[in-house]
Amino acid sequence: MRRRVLQATIAAVTAAVVLLGFPLAFLGAQLVRENEVRELEVRAESVARTVDFRVDQDIALSDRMLEPYTGVEGGGIVASVTVRTADGETYRAGPQVQGRAVQVEVTSDTVAVVVLEASWWDVFWLSARVIALVVVAAVVAFGAGIAMAIWQANRLAAPLVYLAASAEQLGSGQVRPQLEPSGVEEIDLVAAELARSADRMAGRLAAERQFASDASHQLRTPLTALSMRLEEIMLAAGEPEVREEARISLEQVERLVRVVDDLLTRSRRAQGGTTEAVHLREVVHQQEEEWAPTFAAAGRRLVVDVDPATQVLATPGALAQVLATLIENSLKHGAGTTTVRARAGGPARTVVVEVGDEGAGVPDELAPRIFEREVTSGAGTGLGLALARDLANADGGRLELAQRRPAVFALFLSGVPASLRPDVVLPRGAMVSVRRDRRR
Repeated sequence: MRRRVLQATIAAVTAAVVLLGFPLAFLGAQLVRENEVRELEVRAESVARTVDFRVDQDIALSDRMLEPYTGVEGGGIVASVTVRTADGETYRAGPQVQGRAVQVEVTSDTVAVVVLEASWWDVFWLSARVIALVVVAAVVAFGAGIAMAIWQANRLAAPLVYLAASAEQLGSGQVRPQLEPSGVEEIDLVAAELARSADRMAGRLAAERQFASDASHQLRTPLTALSMRLEEIMLAAGEPEVREEARISLEQVERLVRVVDDLLTRSRRAQGGTTEAVHLREVVHQQEEEWAPTFAAAGRRLVVDVDPATQVLATPGALAQVLATLIENSLKHGAGTTTVRARAGGPARTVVVEVGDEGAGVPDELAPRIFEREVTSGAGTGLGLALARDLANADGGRLELAQRRPAVFALFLSGVPASLRPDVVLPRGAMVSVRRDRRR
């Protein structure tokens, strides 16, 4: 699209220059030449009136009286002035013109012939100036047109590229891609519809995964019970034939369990992506259990303030990794109590997870580049926050430094609308604990 916009704009500017610039240059040069010739005619007529006046007043004619009309002192084109009177006298002033000349001849009332000659090249260069001016204007217009075309092409193409990338994220399972307004109404309409489709897909995907989870539990429970019963029969039976039949039946049940697992795995892979509706409190509580002893050993506290009902669209493992990075960063570089809290981020159903402490905060020279790779205060590798931000972006979220002193990192996640939550779309089945280690 960018190339087409550029080609169309360049073609339009070229056509305008050819259709308007060339005729304008030709007409401008012609007009300048006619004006200069007309100026020579006016000078010749002035000389003729001067000659008539002197003849009527019996004032002697001389070469000196013609010098003001040569243009040497008064400006304009330099011309040679020649006057031939009726009695054959000739008067001349101005430099002699060599080569091709533009000549103007006027006859006065006293039959004196006034001839003005100017160099043809002087007139030509004046005309050429106009042509050069038009050429420069055409070049400027051409450059401005190309610059405008590049700007317009980028303005139209960049949002489409981002929109295509967001659609690719949507297809890969990141059901809430980030879409920034582009300022182009039609593109923003498509982006808004893509966001609505992402919400609907998130609900369907969450419902399908919940159904797969429930189906897994419902299938595993009777199969596990059947396996245990067959194991008991095999151990309790006294006859070899019965034990053999029980063993064969147990192998068939085991094969059926593997088939169910394979089908569920393929179903999850076919759905694409790893984002799902996650209870935020469960992931945060897991991190609390892991890091609380380390904070206690350092003489600090880790406080969690998350609503148990809050659900977000994220990859559980990636979300846990991001939270672990932020908590570890607070432990290394912060001080005092570290607080992990969640709050609503506005009307867009965004959930903001904030991790802050009571330390000195982030230095001003480090804050603008804190998420860049290999940027560190000296106490780390500089990869943790960069990786955390990449993980957040991969799930359609955003990780930012919300406050420098004391340091507060904000993780923006897409919340799950109440109408699309798995426990509303598809009621959860009974949670059944499955014994995985069976007797052989």
